[in-house]
Formats: sequence, C-alpha cells, structure tokens
Amino acid sequence: MMRKYDDEFKRQTLKKVFDGQSVAAISRQIGVNESLIHKWKRDALKNGMNGVTGSEVQEMAALKKRLRELESVDRKS
Repeated sequence: MMRKYDDEFKRQTLKKVFDGQSVAAISRQIGVNESLIHKWKRDALKNGMNGVTGSEVQEMAALKKRLRELESVDRKS
C-alpha cells in the first residue's frame, strides 16, 4: 500500500536535499524510497513549492550549491 505524505513532510525533506544532504542519506534517515524523493525534487523544480515558483526553487538550489562549493574551497585554503 502506498503511503501518503503531507506537504509539510515533503517540504522538510526537500529542504534537506536543497541544503546539500544526499538523497541516499535522507532516504535512509526517514525511510522513504530515493526515487520518491527525486520525484518530489523534480516536481518542486518544475512547479515550485510553498508559493515559490519552480525557477525560484532552481535558483535557490543553485545558489546554495555554489555557496557550499565556495565554503569548501575556503576551508581548504
């Protein structure tokens, strides 16, 4: 039987993804199949989430990724 996840659960899960945690680690942590998390991510990037458009979600994810990269380089210096 397929379990129904509420929007808040999905939002919290995707926040972890967009904050840089791996989908595999999140999947193990919360007990949700990786493919379902990837689907939620695709949907959020395409359609938006919580009043934020898909393009804004994409831009925020890209900016967070770039920030992590820069922080990683800075730590190595």
